[in-house]
Amino acid sequence: MDGFLLPNGIRIGHADDDHTGVTCILADGAVGGVSVRGGAPGTRETDMLRPEKSQGHVDAVVLSGGSAYGLEAACGVTEFLRERRVGFTVGDKVVPLVAQAILFDLNTPGEYHYPDKKMGYAAAANAADTKIKFGRVGAGKGATVGKILGPQAACSGGIGGATVFFGDVFVSAVVAVNALGDVVDRKNGKILAGARTPNGDFLNTVDSITSGVLFNMLKIQPGTNTTIGCVMTNAALDKTQTNKLAAAAHDGLALSIRPVHTDADGDTIFALSKGCKTSDLNILMTLAVEAVAQAVENSVKQ
Repeated sequence: MDGFLLPNGIRIGHADDDHTGVTCILADGAVGGVSVRGGAPGTRETDMLRPEKSQGHVDAVVLSGGSAYGLEAACGVTEFLRERRVGFTVGDKVVPLVAQAILFDLNTPGEYHYPDKKMGYAAAANAADTKIKFGRVGAGKGATVGKILGPQAACSGGIGGATVFFGDVFVSAVVAVNALGDVVDRKNGKILAGARTPNGDFLNTVDSITSGVLFNMLKIQPGTNTTIGCVMTNAALDKTQTNKLAAAAHDGLALSIRPVHTDADGDTIFALSKGCKTSDLNILMTLAVEAVAQAVENSVKQ
């Protein structure tokens, strides 16, 4: 995507098949944080990113499909990093720190397709710092949005990216959108992707819920959704600030996904600080909100 920028040292790679995929963000020892807001998350190593934990850096962040089965993908990323001696050393051993969040895309009836260790390794091997692809790739390969009437009425989701600047400081966001709710244009509220009625029109999930129209139509399946992503900045932040950045970034989801953070979603956003620029945290949080909102909209426009 033109205009998408990564902090120096951070790289992103995808791997996928016809059904699902994984996106690997090689963090190059960035300071990491995380915020989990959805009611049905699937994650790995999020506790180590909490402000009170001793480890301050992370080697990779993995976003993947496959529901809980997809957590295996992080093992491939760990293997990729171990071979390159990336991680913290304990005697003659090296232990890469790899965090992960998954979304549900087990959409093929009767079959299980999920990112495995081999696919995770491939995503890490594919990582680059320019010409990052977005759309129906990587963790967004099997994503769908607007599932309030069930999967048959949903639209395709995807993975999107965006970068927002304030002078020479920037925040970039990568978001894989597999939401229960609709994706909307944050500026005018127009639905970009979401639940469709039998005649092909957008239902407007929020209006239908608040008006009571969906009372006898709801087909919510817990744990079958989830939007996951990562915001990255070239500003120097400590671990507490990086966690605050991740928390604020969820407001971007609220701008472009309606409804969001439901009990049927496991919405999770990571944050990475990799750079030496100085900026007020409030400015960075504002940039993060806008970057995430744009990335969500871009995920269904690709």
